[in-house]
Amino acid sequence: MTVTLLIIDPDTSLAEALATYLARQQFAVDIAGGEADAAGLFERHAHKIVLADPIFAGRVKGIALLRRFKADQPLTQLIVFTAEELLAPFMEQLGSDALGFLSKPVNSLALDHILRQAREWISLKSKIERYTARLDDLHTAQVSYQQLFDEVPCYISVQDRRFRITAANRLFKKDFGTQVGAFCYEVYKHRSTQCPNCPVADTFKDGKPHQTEEIVTSRSGRQYNVLTWTAPIRDERGNITQVMEMSTNITQIRKLQDHLVSLGLMLGSMSHGVKGMLTALDGGIYQLETGLKRQDPDRIQHAFDQIRQMTDRIRKMVLEILYYAKSRELQYREVDAHRLARTVVATVYPVAERHRVPLKTDIDPALGMCEADPNWLQAALVNFLENAVEACIHDQSQSDHEVWFQARPDGPDRICFEVIDNGMGMDRETQEKMFTLFFSSKGSKGTGLGMFIANHVITQHGGSIRVTSSPGQGTRFLILLPRHRPDKHAGSELPIHEVPPRNPEPDQLHIDPPAGPLGSPPCAHGDDSP
Repeated sequence: MTVTLLIIDPDTSLAEALATYLARQQFAVDIAGGEADAAGLFERHAHKIVLADPIFAGRVKGIALLRRFKADQPLTQLIVFTAEELLAPFMEQLGSDALGFLSKPVNSLALDHILRQAREWISLKSKIERYTARLDDLHTAQVSYQQLFDEVPCYISVQDRRFRITAANRLFKKDFGTQVGAFCYEVYKHRSTQCPNCPVADTFKDGKPHQTEEIVTSRSGRQYNVLTWTAPIRDERGNITQVMEMSTNITQIRKLQDHLVSLGLMLGSMSHGVKGMLTALDGGIYQLETGLKRQDPDRIQHAFDQIRQMTDRIRKMVLEILYYAKSRELQYREVDAHRLARTVVATVYPVAERHRVPLKTDIDPALGMCEADPNWLQAALVNFLENAVEACIHDQSQSDHEVWFQARPDGPDRICFEVIDNGMGMDRETQEKMFTLFFSSKGSKGTGLGMFIANHVITQHGGSIRVTSSPGQGTRFLILLPRHRPDKHAGSELPIHEVPPRNPEPDQLHIDPPAGPLGSPPCAHGDDSP
């Protein structure tokens, strides 16, 4: 890097000799012989180094001019070279304003050494100036960051490894307080110990972002549903020192979802409940027509009984619509599970028979009793079975279809229902969305409520649903239902029991089952999967 240097000396020949010497060392040299020349050159070029003999303007004026140069350009390095007997007075007068003092004639080694020092000082001070400018920029950026941090419309806190809050934004402080150093679980949930499944702890452990949904309590006592994300904060070595937790208030979304659930249950009671009964009514009409053609009084009477029963049930359900609209709770009572299962099959059987889809059943007579809401549970099971039949009806890839409905005990405390078909099957995306509100794979033919409501009913009963499906390979639903209402087993999970398949006994609707359509015998679920 070329450094500008000004030589000030009334001895022009000496100055020119020094300029030639210094030019070989990559200095850009100017020469001044007096006060006016020196002042004009320095004002134009602001030289980094000034090599001067102060006697150029008289001792007093020369010292004053050099001090003015230093005041105007603090980075300029002053080097005095003069007669040996004048060094001491100049040292006393300039002091630390000058980098060094040389006697005439100038020793080249001494000159090289002091010029090297001058270059180093110039480089160092230039870096300091740049760093100072950067610090100013960083301060400005920090102020902007703090403003963004405070104004983000979600709760943000920063926590250390002990889960103590080290920073929080404005919204967090407004709703949860300003306690720096407080434990997050005390502030958020008023707990005395760390939360289970803590996303902050998980991020400290694996360095990855984690997401949870929580219910937190503000300092005013109000509860909020929040969707929480975490992100690691690392030091210059890449070690995680803190974790940032960002929580979005989704309380209004959850309230809207609850409202839609209530709306869905009401519409479901009207559409899918009535749909199931209309299916049974259609079956009764079908039996009546065939009974009249065959002149079969028993079949005609059975058809009339079924039509009358379905008509009464439709009338009852319509009268209860306003009741369902008010978030109707399940009406538990003791239910004969075997009888309920056979009613489910009888409801769907006419549709399957009309479309020539074999409906095969394996209902264990020893199913026993269970606590359930029979109307809702039956509607849910009918929905699963109807969907299986429809999956076969709409599958054009093959003609040999069949549907299985299995029901058997799963240990002393649970019942297993299994619905299997070898119809069109589902891809992964459909499986992931099938239980969400208003999702339908039937296009305009479906309301998007059936599977959502069926899933809601099963989970309300404390049960669970497992699904196995592949496109073109069919679908299997495994529905596990506790025998007792959930509040009797709060906080416990029923274990999975391995139940070997039994040899079924023939009944009115039963055909002895071959291997299941998904490659294994129906209801052999010892691995807890359908």
